[in-house]
Amino acid sequence: MRVVLLQARYKLYFMKNTLLSALAVALFLTPTVICAQAPSLGTAANFVLFSTNGAVTNSGNSLLTGNVGTNNGSNTGFGNVNGQMHSSDGVTAQAAADLLIAYNLLNATISTDAHAPLLGGGETLEAGIYAIGAAATLDGSLTFDAQNDPNAVFIVKIQGAFATTANSSIILTNGALACNIFWKVEGMVNMASGSTMRGTIIANNGAITMNTDDVLEGRAFSTTGAISVDGVKSSTPIGCGSAVLTGPVAPVLASTECFALFSGSGAVTNAGITIVKGDVGTNTGLTTGFQAENVTGTIHPNPDTATAQAAADLALVYTYLNTLPTDIELLYPAQFGNNLVLTPHTYLMNAATVFVGEVYLDAQGNNDAVFVIKINGALSTATFAKVNLINGTQSKNVYWKIDGAVGINSNSIIKGTLVGNNGAVDLATGVDLDGRAFSTTGTLTTNAVNAIMPLGCPNLGVGTIVKDNSVSIYPNPFTTSVTITVNDAVELNKAQITLYDMLGRQVKTAAMTQQSTTISTDTLPSGVYFYKVIADGKIIQSGKLVSKQ
Repeated sequence: MRVVLLQARYKLYFMKNTLLSALAVALFLTPTVICAQAPSLGTAANFVLFSTNGAVTNSGNSLLTGNVGTNNGSNTGFGNVNGQMHSSDGVTAQAAADLLIAYNLLNATISTDAHAPLLGGGETLEAGIYAIGAAATLDGSLTFDAQNDPNAVFIVKIQGAFATTANSSIILTNGALACNIFWKVEGMVNMASGSTMRGTIIANNGAITMNTDDVLEGRAFSTTGAISVDGVKSSTPIGCGSAVLTGPVAPVLASTECFALFSGSGAVTNAGITIVKGDVGTNTGLTTGFQAENVTGTIHPNPDTATAQAAADLALVYTYLNTLPTDIELLYPAQFGNNLVLTPHTYLMNAATVFVGEVYLDAQGNNDAVFVIKINGALSTATFAKVNLINGTQSKNVYWKIDGAVGINSNSIIKGTLVGNNGAVDLATGVDLDGRAFSTTGTLTTNAVNAIMPLGCPNLGVGTIVKDNSVSIYPNPFTTSVTITVNDAVELNKAQITLYDMLGRQVKTAAMTQQSTTISTDTLPSGVYFYKVIADGKIIQSGKLVSKQ
């Protein structure tokens, strides 16, 4: 019996140790997974450039989205910034405290990989915490691959200074997000011209320099050190729980929604061939110079009940826009444009404004985002000024409130509803208005323009609206010929195209019996021309063409 008991104990001992050995082998062969965690940036996340202790300076035309500031120093040299400027105030004090916490969290992380001081050269890194034990350089391209994990976090810890070579770049693939990339640098950061960086850079006890044509999708922070930028483009990243910008609530246009051109009190006059989609009128004075065949809507030659209601509704629209709280003040109204990028907010310019070059309205993928630009003074534009709508922005969601005269110079492209108050509105030759132009009190004049209001007015039947993209016309600009393609063969019924010069004189007419028709234009001198495509007695498309003979 004793022998049997000993054998049983031995067997149990053997089985137990065999199981433990197998478990040990399995644990040895299974790699340890350490997931990088993004630190909380607190209120510092609202800044695109920030130093706890150091001046923040700019030269050149830098395009910045996000707050800019320092808790001990000055902000100098900046033009219009799509964010708030802060210097040594309560906001910067809190941001400095939050930045210190974020730095300490990054500094305490345990690295998953060691990396050589040279980054880039076409290499790809997966999510993790990378430690570099000396100064580091980014040369060429470096790809961060999230492997389709939207929460993948990348942390690069550099125990020294960090530099980029000219035209080096960070590339994101398979769902990697700039908001999930963090660079902790012990020393100065110097980005050579043309570099493209992504992520939040925190330089500890070091200055940050960004040079001409640098791009940063992220943030540049220093715990102690100056920040200098020169003609750069930088924006705080979106995603990772950041707020989705919607902008303010749009005003209720009521009856004014059906007008493309309207004055509450003042004559409305036109010269040349002006193409209008929407009603035209005034509640005090006369409406003259518009040709019925060029207006898809109602021309109100004299004040009537419709214009009286529109005048009352326009006053309410103006009051609403005027009293909207301001999110961001653009501090240099005389420098508006210059490729400035704006996001969905209520903006204020507290003086007469001069619009030169281009401005970009970026909805960040939100098609319903609203933009309101309030100008406490007159608005004038240079020739060829242009409003660009990107990433889902729609002209129906853009509103301009101007206290004073509005002068839109020749060949400018304007998007949105212009609400001028107590001032004349003048749309010069060749202006394209994708929206509406209103004056509460003041004359409104147009000269050979396109004024196409956004869809929405119930009074304009679908069959009478000038359709977008019904016709393709190329090349534009043209030289010796132009080809017109009707995209829907159903619209070829009695179709023809007519070209007009800047004085409204008909210079070319051609019938279109096939989907593609080419007409000779070698007799047309250089200049701007307007066209109308008519099918079955209705305008199906209109626009502007340019001849470069």
